Amino acid sequence: MVKENNEVPIWEKMNLTIKEAAEYSNIGINRLSLMLSDPSCPFALFVGKKKLIKRRAFEEYINSEAVHFL
Repeated sequence: MVKENNEVPIWEKMNLTIKEAAEYSNIGINRLSLMLSDPSCPFALFVGKKKLIKRRAFEEYINSEAVHFL
């Protein structure tokens, strides 16, 4: 019997866990948690006590911040 892998790739997910976002962006878990604690964070999504990251908003934020360093 063949078992199908129904896992969605990170780059196709709408929302990421902090661990997934850390792997995806190479930003540390502690730094991401600190960023999410800012009330004006544009990519934070809270579902009860669970902290998620809106992937597209996170990508836009990272890309816009990268321009500031150039």
